[in-house]
Amino acid sequence: QINNLKIMQDPSLFCFGTDSVLLANFAKPNKNALILDIGTGNGIIPLLLTAKVYAKKIIGIEIQKRSYSLAKKNVALNSLDELIEIIEGDINDNTIFKGNTFDYITCNPPYKPLGGGIINPDDALKIARHEVLCTLSDIVRQSSRILKPSGKLSMVHKPERMAELIYTFKEYGIEPKRIQTVSSKEGLPPCLILLEGSKGGNPGLKFEKPIFIYDN
Repeated sequence: QINNLKIMQDPSLFCFGTDSVLLANFAKPNKNALILDIGTGNGIIPLLLTAKVYAKKIIGIEIQKRSYSLAKKNVALNSLDELIEIIEGDINDNTIFKGNTFDYITCNPPYKPLGGGIINPDDALKIARHEVLCTLSDIVRQSSRILKPSGKLSMVHKPERMAELIYTFKEYGIEPKRIQTVSSKEGLPPCLILLEGSKGGNPGLKFEKPIFIYDN
């Protein structure tokens, strides 16, 4: 419901939710930034970013062929081919992107480690929800490699993995700088967290005002 953007979704694939919308709103790249969205799915985050930030270019990378094809169609549907590029590939493939390339990276990753929770028998949904093809460490490590110095990584994740998230950012030289909690309603514990880190940044973590999705 912004800039008359439209999106096609396939119910047999992963459909976007509140977390993708929140991440696109949380991301604060500088003007004319080169942005990468890791695991772009149907392209929802690059699409929303076109309406929220002034980017030089936004690239989405997606490993699943069907989701990749759908994202390409969604970019064309909105006539955004000159601003958004969708790539089919594995973020762990070091030949796709050179080091020190991007100003800003976003990622709405699989939330559950492999072996955690019930595994969906549908491979497309399993890959989207569980760390089957890439782990949190994979994403942060590769982000650190391909971000420019002082480049930023923003991620949405589950609060139960907050300690691991912060530790992994710091392990790969991305200093956590901004964090925001998201609760369903005021008075309830967080259901999501948003974290932004800066490659090679100085220590100092700022808490943003909490978000409550529903009023009373």
